[in-house]
Amino acid sequence: MSGSDKLYIFDTTLRDGEQSPGASMTREEKVRIAKALEKMRVDIIEAGFPIASPGDFESVQAVARAVKDSTVCGLARAKDTDIDRAGEALKGANSARIHTFIATSPIHMQHKLRMSPDQVLEQAVKAVKRARQHTDNVEFSPEDAGRSELDFLCRVIEAVIDAGATTINIPDTVGYNIPVQFGELIRNLRERIPNADKAVFSVHCHNDLGLAVANSLSAVLNGARQVECTINGLGERAGNASLEEIVMAVRTRQDVFSCDTTLDTTQIVPCSRLVSGITGFPVQPNKAIVGANAFAHESGIHQDGVLKHRDTYEIMRAQDVGWSANRIVLGKHSGRNAFRTRLKELAIEFESEEELNEAFARFKDLADRKHEIYDEDLQALVTEAAAAMENERFKLVSLRVCSETGEVPLASVTLSVDGEEKSGSAEGSGPVDASFKAIETIVPSGTELLLYSVNNITSGTDAQGEVTVRLEKAGRVVNGQGADTDIVIASAKAYLSALNRLADPDSRAHPQLGDV
Repeated sequence: MSGSDKLYIFDTTLRDGEQSPGASMTREEKVRIAKALEKMRVDIIEAGFPIASPGDFESVQAVARAVKDSTVCGLARAKDTDIDRAGEALKGANSARIHTFIATSPIHMQHKLRMSPDQVLEQAVKAVKRARQHTDNVEFSPEDAGRSELDFLCRVIEAVIDAGATTINIPDTVGYNIPVQFGELIRNLRERIPNADKAVFSVHCHNDLGLAVANSLSAVLNGARQVECTINGLGERAGNASLEEIVMAVRTRQDVFSCDTTLDTTQIVPCSRLVSGITGFPVQPNKAIVGANAFAHESGIHQDGVLKHRDTYEIMRAQDVGWSANRIVLGKHSGRNAFRTRLKELAIEFESEEELNEAFARFKDLADRKHEIYDEDLQALVTEAAAAMENERFKLVSLRVCSETGEVPLASVTLSVDGEEKSGSAEGSGPVDASFKAIETIVPSGTELLLYSVNNITSGTDAQGEVTVRLEKAGRVVNGQGADTDIVIASAKAYLSALNRLADPDSRAHPQLGDV
């Protein structure tokens, strides 16, 4: 595939995706996702915002060291301190990129930056030159480009390309644009800017009007050759353009698009499930490509047509994006080596024997209760084990719930709190409510429950239920996840997971320093 025919995929799940309320990820979780993205052959992985916090710096640094085949990118405002911090975090990368940005729309320049257009232009050029001191792979974004004045946008982009920017990213920061308008913007920029041929044009679209994917594809049709997107469309507010939808739209409609990605699309569904499990953001069943119903047919006419000829109602093969019949991989008689080998095939490796032992013990416990262990079970199990290794101040020891018709449910729980066992009980409107209230008698958190959701990890009556709990306290929002064949126990685990994140000083909400 020639360079002009390649569409570069820039994944920002670890940066913009993490800015979803409650989606903050640990360093180890970021590395796991980055390795999965690398296995999918994503071109550029935006690992984080190094200046945002020491934790973000360490995460970018860890991803830069772990990933060998993809370019690792760090985000930086158009400030020397930001850019130098990003350069330091990326030192260990095989291939590094610094992504710097400054707002160019009148509303942002006047009310946020309080800078004149000439000052913004000067700062943009200075930032790109500073970034070039760290790497020759520099991306520049005029924040809120979708609401910027075209003449000024052209001036800024021409200047930053002259300064050394190799990728120009045009963000629809607030999801304001519509496809025809956004496509014309890209075409106009490429036609009007004299040195446009010296940079790859990119787009970064938000989904506030549900048009992020449509806007991105319109841009590609008008010459953009990089799309910034996230797994499952994760991101702040209504999210970002969905990686899986962009990639498969271009791959499926090669009669329309003159470019294609080099991604291994069979890794899309496994990566989607990994991100969903780690962030606690479930994928809706009717989500394109990765939703549980994406390739399901209930209509008799549809079923008949698919059985006779798949192309009658399916424009893609489910196998091409990673869907397949659930394959039994392990059982109660499987040993440690088989367990480690299968996880390695899923791009999951352990840094220490202690981590392996913790995960293997949980696997054996699950195998005693669930005869058939699937890849999805293993992903959930490792996510839970990793969280326990990191910050498990509160641990479930035992839970007993009594719920019967006509009686008020009662829950009795025993927790390990900093190594000391404590017990409590409470009544509730249901078994889950009673369990949460029983936990609160031991750990009075003062939190507000914002979300409670349950999803089955696999099919079957013995499937594990995966529960997500979102708690808020004093402006901090955290997600907790728990999985078990018993939904009530999974719920208690999820609640404790969230409480552990609240209690962990390193598990902070992602700072909103700015966005593209």
